[in-house]
Amino acid sequence: MPRLRAIFERPDYTAAAVTRLRGRGYTDLETYAPAPFPEVDDAMIDKPSPVRLYTLIGGLIGVVTGFAVTIWMANDWPIMIGGKPFSSIPPYVIIAFELLVLFGGVLTVIGVFVVGKLYPRKLDAAYDPRFSAEDFGVVVGCRDRDVVEIEELMRDNGAVEVTLVES
Repeated sequence: MPRLRAIFERPDYTAAAVTRLRGRGYTDLETYAPAPFPEVDDAMIDKPSPVRLYTLIGGLIGVVTGFAVTIWMANDWPIMIGGKPFSSIPPYVIIAFELLVLFGGVLTVIGVFVVGKLYPRKLDAAYDPRFSAEDFGVVVGCRDRDVVEIEELMRDNGAVEVTLVES
C-alpha cells in the first residue's frame, strides 16, 4: 500500500488538506508539525484519547487498594480506641483518595507512553527533519489507484512537495 508525504508551509493549509482527506474517507493519516497547532489537531482528532481509560483504571485500582489495605491492617492488628469499630470507613477515605491520585497519575503516564508510542522506536520512513524546524507534513496511506487523486488534492491545498514514501 503506497503512502504519500506532502510538505506544507502553513498550518492552515495542512488542516485544510487533512479535512478534505478525512472527508473523502481516508483514515490512515499522520501529521507532523514543529509545534502544536490547534487547527491541525482539530482536523485530525475525531474521538477522545484512550489515555483516559488508563487514568480510570489506575484510579479504581488505587481506591480499592486504599480501602483493602487499611481495612486488612485494622482487622489484622486491632487496636481498640474508645469502643469504635476496627474497620471504620470514614478515616480510610483519605488514604483511598491519596492512592486514587497516585495510581491514576502513574497509569496516566504509562498510558501516554503506550498510546503515544513514545517508547524507544525507529523513526517513521515518512519523517523529514524539516518537520522539526519549520514545515508541516501530512502522510496518507492509500490504494495504488488513488495516488494521483491524492497528490492533486494535496497540491490544490498548498503542498510545496508531494512524494511517494516507501512503506
